[in-house]
Amino acid sequence: MDKQTLRRRRKAIRQLLDERKAEDAMAAYYAFYHPDERTSLYLYPDQAEKPRGYLAASRTGIDLFRPLLTLRLPDDDPQGAADLIYDALEPGASVFIHSAAEDGPLLSALFDVHSEQRLLLYRLDRSRFEPIVNVLVMRSDTPDGKPRFIIRPTHAESGGEIGASASLNWQTRYFAEVTVYTNPQYRQRGWGRSVVAALADELLHNGQLPLYEVSEQNEASINLAESVGFVHSGVHTLLLEATLRERPG
Repeated sequence: MDKQTLRRRRKAIRQLLDERKAEDAMAAYYAFYHPDERTSLYLYPDQAEKPRGYLAASRTGIDLFRPLLTLRLPDDDPQGAADLIYDALEPGASVFIHSAAEDGPLLSALFDVHSEQRLLLYRLDRSRFEPIVNVLVMRSDTPDGKPRFIIRPTHAESGGEIGASASLNWQTRYFAEVTVYTNPQYRQRGWGRSVVAALADELLHNGQLPLYEVSEQNEASINLAESVGFVHSGVHTLLLEATLRERPG
């Protein structure tokens, strides 16, 4: 998609998203800030000055061959939603979809869903957050310059492996989504909590509110987030791996 068309479409959908709201933050990132060369944006109705819906197809590090779809489907208009999706994708297209939970039935009618995760969106409550002092935590930025905090085991046999790390999936001026990984052999030491707290502290100092999205079945990750001061925002979302079916009828 050429930059001029993308710029025009981004401007047109500003009225559909509020990037100051946690529930719109991820969609706003992919709609407005994901790199131009890795973003395609489709509107419903097409060419509308004030569209009722949109779909963003973004190439990400998740999978180079399957785009991540983020979208806002037109309210109470399943035919319009189907038109939007089939204008953007060819039948047989394999994709990831991040959507509002209420879009699940319509998406399941149009796509063969291969896997489904039901996610909870947490946001950091500043009043519950206290920085954690852990001398093992080190800052080690990612190749694209995003902040990352890690802990490496100190014993000689570790070979310099990472015991725990916290980094960002994406960020905007107002929000940033934190992701954490703890090596299974170093769990139950508080390392995941320490690196998440270090990253959250930096984000707060930068004026960004940390967000944390987690599977509703991942009790350990939920407990970690809540121990740092994250609280459930009340937002439920879906992450699907799916293939678009032939268009019905």
